[in-house]
Order: sequence, then structure tokens, then C-alpha cells
Amino acid sequence: MKDKVLFIGASGFVGTRLIEVAQNDFDITNFDKQQSHFYPEITVSGDIRSQEQLDNILSGFKTVVLLAAEHRDDVNPTSLYYDVNVQGTRNVLAAMERNNVKNIIFTSSVAVYGLNKKNPDEAHPQDPFNHYGKSKWQAEEVLREWHKKEPDQRSLTIVRPTVIFGERNRGNVYNLLRQIAGGKFAMVGAGNNYKSMAYVGNIIEFIKFRLLNIQPGYDVFNYVDKPDLNMNQLVAEVEKSLEKKIPSVHLPYPLGMLGGYCFDILSKLTGTKYAISAVRVKKFCATTQFDATKVHSSGFTAPYTLSQGLDLTLKYEFVHEKKDDITFVSE
Repeated sequence: MKDKVLFIGASGFVGTRLIEVAQNDFDITNFDKQQSHFYPEITVSGDIRSQEQLDNILSGFKTVVLLAAEHRDDVNPTSLYYDVNVQGTRNVLAAMERNNVKNIIFTSSVAVYGLNKKNPDEAHPQDPFNHYGKSKWQAEEVLREWHKKEPDQRSLTIVRPTVIFGERNRGNVYNLLRQIAGGKFAMVGAGNNYKSMAYVGNIIEFIKFRLLNIQPGYDVFNYVDKPDLNMNQLVAEVEKSLEKKIPSVHLPYPLGMLGGYCFDILSKLTGTKYAISAVRVKKFCATTQFDATKVHSSGFTAPYTLSQGLDLTLKYEFVHEKKDDITFVSE
């Protein structure tokens, strides 16, 4: 008999790929407010803000993988971050207690550390700069308190991924790769700032690795595919993969931020969301580099290098003919 695992919020980018690699090893049900494009037959409609729905769905399960989150930069009202990410986590844990479910894997974020930190490891103090990061940290605290109640019986794994990219994703990394590949790319700053990244094909394999090795205890892992690339090296990777020279323009940081604020004002006046904003320019120019020694010394071996993940993504998005137009929007 396969262990019954409830994936919460797995209709999206990461969850869809996780179901693909884990379905042969586990009896999976996906609980999500959105229908799954690829796995409707195992998807049950529901919302983690509903305690009753969670109480009912969790009967008979051994483990929960909690992926559901409000994560975009522009969520409005901001209270949604806390309603979903924090209270939703409380609801899940309450339903687990009622159904005697002892194991949970939670996807948090390196956003709990804040911006421009010097290669923080898992013990680094939290300093989130936005509501998403704050709400993820609060959710982590709720989870740790839950685990402390029965530390010898309960299993808690918290995974803090850096920005995740891959085929079908429509987020900040895709927008950046599209601009670079299309030759419509302006480098803000010198391009020497490093960006930790995670290929979706690796992060899902790590979650599966943890599922296959569930045991009582608490662990938290940064997830990053190493070595990190700076922005100039990322452009070079795109050139190599697409076999083309990428023209680039370098803009001073103050000019880039000015442009971001102009788009913010325009967005408020028109009600239209734009790919450029002051927050995104700030994030683009920040060094987002994180220590991943723990995850890569845990017995897990990533199946792809970062260069391979970028190459697979670039070829899928900009070279090969697509069989469908299904995509997933994220940050």
C-alpha cells in the first residue's frame, strides 16, 4: 500500500511537477481552490481558509505537503498574505491534529531573510522586507510551535527555496529570460550582483526525497542550485543556450529606480499591472545569494545542474515547438 499524501495547493507550477515525479511512489490527492490542468482526477476543490473543508479532506492521510500561498508582489488587500499564509497554516495544523496526521512538509521562502544579506544560512536572523516574507516567517513560527507539542512523534520539514524557474513558468525569471533572449534587455547596474536560483526539476526532487525519508524531527533547508550566477554570467548562459549574441544596455541604478517609480505611478493611475516596478528593480539589483550547504550535504543529489535547468527552460520556451499553451503565473 502506498502512503496517502495530501498536497495542498498543487495545481500550480511547482505542485504540478511534484505530482508528476511523486505519483508512482505515493497515493496523492491534491486539495486546491483551482482545478489542476494536468491532474483533475486527483484534485479536490477547496480553500485552506475553510477549517471544515480541511477537517473533512484530511481523514486517512499520513503526510501533508503544504504548497498553497499568496506570493505575488501585488496582492491586494495585503491582509490576504496573512489570511492564507498564516491562518491557512493554522487551519491545516488544526485539521491534522483532528485527524492524527503527524507529518508535514512546508514550502517557505528565502524572503524571510530580507534583501542584501551576506549568503545567509538557515540559522541567519529573519528580516523580511515585504508582507510575503513576513507572513511566511509567521507561518514557520506556527509550524515550529506545533512540532514542539510532540517533537518525538511529529515530522516537520521547512524548505526555503530561492526564486524557482522552469518550463511553463511565467514569473520574474521568465520575464528576465524573455527580455534577454529577445535582445530587449537593459542591465540596471554593473551586473555583478549574484542571484541564487532553483530549477523546478531539482526542488521537486528534493521534496520527494524528504517524502521518501519521513521521520520524527524538525529540519529547515534553504534550497538553491549552486554555483550562483551573477547577472552578467546569466546573460552569457542565455547566449550559450540560444547560440546568439545578446546586445545589452547598462543603466545606472538611480535611473532604473526612477523608471520603476514611474511605472508604479502609471499603474495606480491606469489600474494596469506592469512587469516593471520599483520593488522589482530593487530586487533585480539586489544580491540574493543564499547558503545551501545543508541541503546539498543531506544525502540529496540534484538531478540537474543550474546550467542544464536554464538550457532546458530556454529551449522549451524559445526554441522548441510547444504542444499546448498551458502556463503558470508566479513571481
